[in-house]
Amino acid sequence: MPMEEMGILALLALPLLLLGISGIIYIYQSVRWLLAKSAVQNKVVVITDAISGLGKECSRVFHTGGARLVLCGRTWEKLEALYDALISVADPSMTYAPKLILLDISDINCIQDVAKEILNCYGCVDILINNASMKVKGAVQSISLELDKKIMDANYFGPITLTKAILPNMISRRTGQIVLINSIQGKIGMPFRAAYAASKHAAVGFFDCLRAEMEEFDISVSTVNPTFICSYHRQPAPGNWEASIWKFFFRKVSYGVHPVEVAEEVLRTVSSKKQEVLMANPIPRAAVYIRTFFPELFFAIVASGIREKLKTEEEN
Repeated sequence: MPMEEMGILALLALPLLLLGISGIIYIYQSVRWLLAKSAVQNKVVVITDAISGLGKECSRVFHTGGARLVLCGRTWEKLEALYDALISVADPSMTYAPKLILLDISDINCIQDVAKEILNCYGCVDILINNASMKVKGAVQSISLELDKKIMDANYFGPITLTKAILPNMISRRTGQIVLINSIQGKIGMPFRAAYAASKHAAVGFFDCLRAEMEEFDISVSTVNPTFICSYHRQPAPGNWEASIWKFFFRKVSYGVHPVEVAEEVLRTVSSKKQEVLMANPIPRAAVYIRTFFPELFFAIVASGIREKLKTEEEN
């Protein structure tokens, strides 16, 4: 066969090969998604802060998967609105009507009673998704100790108190899954978010220990660590220090991930029982590894970014 004809055949074969590979990937992902949804069918799934953007998306994917949902939130009207939204788009023959529970995860004193309400819904909990979170931004010296404690209550003491209240039910049945939706800031601390990062580090430490302790009871513990969770894809405002290394990293974090992406990853994590997931693009992902293996370099980059930011503010 002449070389020219071979070249033409190669050119024609390449698009077909790419199309075939794309088709295989699509089929694989579709099958994986169907298996993930089937894994939660008829399971009792508790979602805290279900009325948040991420909570709503988690409620949607687990509801369509046929889970028996117990949705927790601080506002009854918003819970009812979520209930109506879920019921209106779902096939009633394939799904269960969600149960609604009022819960302020930062009110530690009420959690034990709320946990009893949750268990009374179906008599057990198969999957607990700790989603509630509170954020604060500011310099360490400008954040009051009272606010520090409030952040710790919402992001650490609240989730672990609810987990401890549900845990005996799971242990007695020797089955269950606990998912913590945390943050990349449980892995690395970023300036002006000290209280938030501290609470997320504490939560990671607790659930890492819990994972090891619960192995003998066949209870799986997973942590999902996304970067900034945004409701809309948006670009950060440009600044004079755009070119600095820290700004480049911070910009990548600010792009964040959409709640839909995180909710779907939570479902896949529950299905696969994966222990830890880091949802981040290459820049913040690299920062986690740099912080682990080259801490002095990481601290130097962060300090450089802070100096650059303060310099820019002074110039403005």
